[in-house]
Amino acid sequence: MLRLSLCLLLLSHSACSMLLGWVESPGYPSGYLPDASLNWSRCAHEGHALSLTLTHLDLEDSQDCENDGLKIFSNGNLISILCGQRTFEELQSAVNPLLVSPPGGCLSLSFHSDYSNIKKHTGFRGFYTVQDFDECDADPDNKCTQFCHNFIGGYHCSCRHGYHLDPDKHTCTVSCTEDLSGSQKGVISTPSWPGAYAENADCSYTLSVEEHLQLELNFSKVFDVEQSSDGQCIDSVRVETGSGTLGPFCGYAPPSSPLLTHSNHVQIRFTSDGFGSNNGFSVQYNTRAKVCPGVVTLKSSVAPQHPEYKQGETVTVTCELGHHVDTFEKILSVSEYVTTCQTSGVWSPKYNCEPVDCGTPDIPDDGILQLVDADNLSTQFEDEIQFQCSSKYYTLEGDDTYICNGSGHWVSVGSKEKLPKCTEVCGKTETDVSSAGRILGGRTAELGELPWQLLIREPRRGGASLINDRWAVTAAHVVDGYEQIPIHLYGGLVDAKKVINMLSDVVVMDSEKIIIHPNYAKGILNTERTNYDNDIALIRLASRVELGPNLLPICLPEAEGGLGENEQGTVSGWGRTDTSFKSQMLQYAHIAGISLTECTNTPNLKNTPLVFTENMFCAGARGTDSCRGDSGGPFVLPMLGKGNKNNRGPYRLKGIVSWGSSCDKMDYKGYYTKVDNYVDWIKETINRVEAEE
Repeated sequence: MLRLSLCLLLLSHSACSMLLGWVESPGYPSGYLPDASLNWSRCAHEGHALSLTLTHLDLEDSQDCENDGLKIFSNGNLISILCGQRTFEELQSAVNPLLVSPPGGCLSLSFHSDYSNIKKHTGFRGFYTVQDFDECDADPDNKCTQFCHNFIGGYHCSCRHGYHLDPDKHTCTVSCTEDLSGSQKGVISTPSWPGAYAENADCSYTLSVEEHLQLELNFSKVFDVEQSSDGQCIDSVRVETGSGTLGPFCGYAPPSSPLLTHSNHVQIRFTSDGFGSNNGFSVQYNTRAKVCPGVVTLKSSVAPQHPEYKQGETVTVTCELGHHVDTFEKILSVSEYVTTCQTSGVWSPKYNCEPVDCGTPDIPDDGILQLVDADNLSTQFEDEIQFQCSSKYYTLEGDDTYICNGSGHWVSVGSKEKLPKCTEVCGKTETDVSSAGRILGGRTAELGELPWQLLIREPRRGGASLINDRWAVTAAHVVDGYEQIPIHLYGGLVDAKKVINMLSDVVVMDSEKIIIHPNYAKGILNTERTNYDNDIALIRLASRVELGPNLLPICLPEAEGGLGENEQGTVSGWGRTDTSFKSQMLQYAHIAGISLTECTNTPNLKNTPLVFTENMFCAGARGTDSCRGDSGGPFVLPMLGKGNKNNRGPYRLKGIVSWGSSCDKMDYKGYYTKVDNYVDWIKETINRVEAEE
């Protein structure tokens, strides 16, 4: 009868065999046999724990209990491994206190013996029972904020007088939510004011009055709301209005009084955590006629300026620098407007001041001038953009960084509105240039040594020089009479046969426009010409060429001046050589300037001397000269391979191969168009043509 009563007391709906009983080794107490084994397991239900009390232990002793052993597990985790002999007192003090499952957990044991025993051992015996688990005493995570009460199978929380249990059934809080709508005057304070306020408080006080009134709050000088050492609010009070939230407020300094809410509907919220003993606050509320606030909208100022305005008063709102009036339909190109205070305490009309937007800068679509990080461009007031050139063969002229100013324009850090531009790197080579060679008796050029040299094959064979990625310059007599016929120019090569075979590494350029100098005497057959004055022409290419190590422009001269006597330069072309009428491979030679006296001693053509003018110079060397087929090609300074630190420029176009005596005569003197005299004409012509597009 006693056994049945105990079962009913512990768990009326579980089998009694599950609640308590004995577990013992096979054959106990007579002794277990070799190769014996036992596996046993029991579980407690929720709110209870299962305990095992060993009353006897007599097993064969071995290292780590390898021979015979008893292993005990809690929820599958090994908590004890036993062998040898232990007295009941030893078991009670060192073993049994560990043999307890967690609430609702399980205990299991595993016993085994090996194949033989020298001495017969009696085994083990233990008593198991289900006990109530005391959550209040043993579980620090019971979450009761005030009182915890244990009962068989569980626990419950309760609160001190004045508190009630939150719906979570663990948190004690106070009833401090109150709707005071219609009340125009009164006092609100934290629970238990002026004593310490309640922990875990979540108070909400609702105030609502007529629409033409606003609520005014006056906090008491005693203000004590918990704050952390770094100034962060642990507990807080907030004032929520239709236009926003004031606060959070905490610490020892009350909000400035009177605190105008500019609203007829206000909710005062106070929250606290579960710790601390601060005193809180008290606030007196009343009403007054609504006024409009001194700030109409962000990023603006008002005139006349007052802290507040009565109904009917008018002000002028002026947006800050870099902001325009946003009417919600569109942004106007104005920065101020007039508005009036309404009886409801709001301004009408009321527009936002939005930052001006400079938009995406208008840059050429040729892809040479580029925006850095164009996919993440920000274009509003004070945003910055950066420019770069598409490759190392261009140099950025101007500032690289621009800022969106208050007028909606992009200006550089140097206050320039004009955008930068990319100009071609000129007069450079990426190939080391040899220091010797000739055309007549000349030297064959390596690819990249003369990257500005272009070849014209038809209608007349000659040369030209690339001066930027869209323009080339040549001698007028090479293209005279063919201004209306598109011609082909070839670059990025030294072997002229590649043009015939049209190999892929040859750059083919088509002319779009040919402009002969206006003072050149056009239309005279070469066999009859005695005057090559102004022998220069510009060729505009149909499209920009892609610059690279084998195709780069030559620089124009920086200052006027002829070629000094004995000053060394380099001339190049595919014209006649010592051994052939025309050269397959690009040749170059180093020649020197000749004195003015000797230059004026010009050769005769059918007993008629050719004219020498100040727009020319002559140069040559014994056994070295330009020749037929080189016309239009470049004469550059300094001499390639010398006159600079790294043999790679900058080189400048000093002359254009123009005319001379027959190459088989031995004076080896050639005449060149003096490019110094035409720099202004070249630049003005290019600017005019490109402006007409």
